Amino acid sequence: MGLDLRQVVAAVLTLTMFVMLGNMIKRDHFDNSLQLPGGSEDANFETAKFDATHVRKNIGLWKGDADGLKPCWVKPSADDVEQTQGFVTFALTNGPEYHISQIADAVIVARSLGATLVIPDIRGSQPGDKWNFEDIYDVDVFMKSMEGVVRVAKDLPTHISTRNIAAVKVPNRVTEDYIAEHVEPIYRTKGSIRLATYFPSINMRKAGKKGDTDSVACLAMFGSLELQPEMHEVVDSMVERLRTLSRNSDGQFIAVDLRVDMLNKKGCQNSDIEKSCYNAQEIAVFFRQIGFDKDTTVYVTESRWDSSLDSLKDLFPKTYTKEAIMPADKKKRFLDSEFEKVIDFYVSAESDVFVPAISGLFYANVVGKRIGSGKTRILVPAPSASASNFLSPYVSNKNHFAYSCYC
Repeated sequence: MGLDLRQVVAAVLTLTMFVMLGNMIKRDHFDNSLQLPGGSEDANFETAKFDATHVRKNIGLWKGDADGLKPCWVKPSADDVEQTQGFVTFALTNGPEYHISQIADAVIVARSLGATLVIPDIRGSQPGDKWNFEDIYDVDVFMKSMEGVVRVAKDLPTHISTRNIAAVKVPNRVTEDYIAEHVEPIYRTKGSIRLATYFPSINMRKAGKKGDTDSVACLAMFGSLELQPEMHEVVDSMVERLRTLSRNSDGQFIAVDLRVDMLNKKGCQNSDIEKSCYNAQEIAVFFRQIGFDKDTTVYVTESRWDSSLDSLKDLFPKTYTKEAIMPADKKKRFLDSEFEKVIDFYVSAESDVFVPAISGLFYANVVGKRIGSGKTRILVPAPSASASNFLSPYVSNKNHFAYSCYC
């Protein structure tokens, strides 16, 4: 007697769920946190009887903070810093999740040195990929946000040779002490520097004691970068399309950062000790467990459809990639380019629920963007029968740096 394909799929999904429930992970930023109804450690996909209405009523799958928070940083004055004649140049690299951190470090360094900050160019992942700042971001908004904080120039003066500018690396979330010890002596000697931020770790923890540097970082990270009009229009049109497809859930949709190439990299391999990435099948099981119904609209950050996403679409038919919802006249320019990362970042920031299938800086900085607007439904897909909840620890513990900036 032949087996029904649906029976095979159901068996695979059930087996996968048991494997996931066995992963008792304790990870700082990617905490596994799911409370199964009844709290039984023996609960499984069949016996737990997950009822979507019951779960939504008691946990609030779609509901974030009632109101957005307000910026509570104090804009510092340039009069507090001795002005010098040098310049700080830098480039934005690796995508918008890095841009936010890079811009903050550059502003902090330029202000500390009393230097003029030069508007950065943007570099892609491939050699030779280069764009102007205004190709992605609104340069006027950025310059206005920096008024009274640090001097900004659109270009380096022609009389300054780039060959005479010293290259300096600083760690992300650079401190004034680090600048004074490692950066200022080079700046005083050379007159100008080209800055590069490196990331020894992903550190988006809330600041312990607020100071001038934190206010500058808050402003730079959350008050200086806006998309240029065309990019903004593309993101808005995609979000609107997703909301139209979500009529059965009051126009609400989920964004999942799930990129097949990242899942295949070494840092995303499964382990019995810790797990930092989740594939489409595991995400599908997670969604079913916590109560999302089959009509839920899901946006995934993979550019074009990949067969590995089929298991997610089987349970949630309204699963889409950029290729499916981007306006046709925008695909030639924005698909298969560095612009994709920007679109993913801002769609993820606008979604009603955000689910990071991959741990990393994208997750951390999307969370920061969402906190100020009250979009705090950020669900970590690491189910465990003994964990208390499945909210991101950044939100449940209110320990993200953004909580230093909003109140």
